[in-house]
Amino acid sequence: MCQVAPKIQLHLCFNKQNNIMMPRNLSNTLTIFFFLLVSISAFGQKKTEGIHMDIQQRTNEIFDSLVTIRRDFHMYPEVGGNEKRTSEKIAAYLSRLGLEVKTGIGGYGVVGILKGAKPGKKIAWRADIDAMPYKAPDMVDFASKNEGVRHICGHDLHAAVALGIANVLVEQKENLTGTIYFVFQPSEENIKGALAMIDDGLFDMIEPEEMYAMHVTPFPAGTIATKPEEMFSDYKKVDLVFKNKTNSDALFEFGKQAILSLENVAPESKFWNMQNMGDPQIGITHPKSIYKDFTTVDKNNFTFKETPQGLKISGYLSFSDKQQRDAAIPLLKKFISNSEHSNEFLGAELVNVFPTLDNNERLVNESLEQLSSIYGNDRVLRMYGVVADGRSDDFAFFQPKVPSVYFFMGGSNYEKGIIAQTHSPIFNVDESSIKTGVNLFASLIVERLND
Repeated sequence: MCQVAPKIQLHLCFNKQNNIMMPRNLSNTLTIFFFLLVSISAFGQKKTEGIHMDIQQRTNEIFDSLVTIRRDFHMYPEVGGNEKRTSEKIAAYLSRLGLEVKTGIGGYGVVGILKGAKPGKKIAWRADIDAMPYKAPDMVDFASKNEGVRHICGHDLHAAVALGIANVLVEQKENLTGTIYFVFQPSEENIKGALAMIDDGLFDMIEPEEMYAMHVTPFPAGTIATKPEEMFSDYKKVDLVFKNKTNSDALFEFGKQAILSLENVAPESKFWNMQNMGDPQIGITHPKSIYKDFTTVDKNNFTFKETPQGLKISGYLSFSDKQQRDAAIPLLKKFISNSEHSNEFLGAELVNVFPTLDNNERLVNESLEQLSSIYGNDRVLRMYGVVADGRSDDFAFFQPKVPSVYFFMGGSNYEKGIIAQTHSPIFNVDESSIKTGVNLFASLIVERLND
């Protein structure tokens, strides 16, 4: 009888049924081998669990200093292309930790390189560092000292979290196999920084096999969330071209109607109240989310002009996913072919407006499983819908080059009236989310290095 392990048992019984005799010494050797394999696996698991406990302890130790760093970034915000002070602070911190530091990449971009005790897998973590022009009064005691500039998108928090991750992982350097790249990216708000770093040779300096990033959101502090493929709706311009016609006003109205025909969300739907994106029953983290399988039209943004190709009618659309986007042009052509203007129609095209995030499905599933096993399903959430208010992130430009995942991290504390609604005058963040980011994402990097 075979008693080693289920897979071996099946293999040995199969051999017996085929009259293949296994020598006793080979059987004993296999038994010892698999006993050692299980023992080593258990030891490795225990060691990894210990690292996660160490990460949490170290995060607690440095938390107050990370809050101080975040508040310093907040008081001295710098818009894209001007992040000189922020960049210098980041580079100095990484240097004190003993990382190899590279500066001046794509403007004020910084890269810190942490090498583990042994060579192995290579993982990159990206944090954006720029602020925004904004004149509304700040919400906090440590208000911006740079007039007309504020961190109302949370990049001060992102930078502090990334520095915290670097700090706690330096403490684990002897236990790490592989290399971690910390990429501090300028000019995210103006959608220039990622491409500038790439054009300046970022991926000649580093060779990540996986890349990760996060953004603070109005979710409750203490939680993170992600999903495969799109995180934000895909915002596109559509151009319809017709032959020149005397009654161009009528053709313009027809073109608008053709574009509007693509919208598949009812006017009375709860979809249109963007606060419902956080609703526990219909929001983006529920399997029955109303923020999926949709196409919407920006009803206040149509243009009409004469071009050498013909009369061009343009509108703007948001798609929840690739399937919705890919269906748009065929549906438009069908609508127009069944109209009186079919003979005048020359063509239709979707044009990129913002980069579209596209998370790697395998990495999403593995990351969620790994983090859930450490921190629990109540903190590590799977999204089913997408953010539907026309946002994006130029982290999308890194994604075709490296398999990657972009996370949302909650920053709100509703009981305290802290709402992390980015790009709004009331933007504020619960600073306990710094601890969440350092703990969970440092643990994620450890798990991915050991995967």
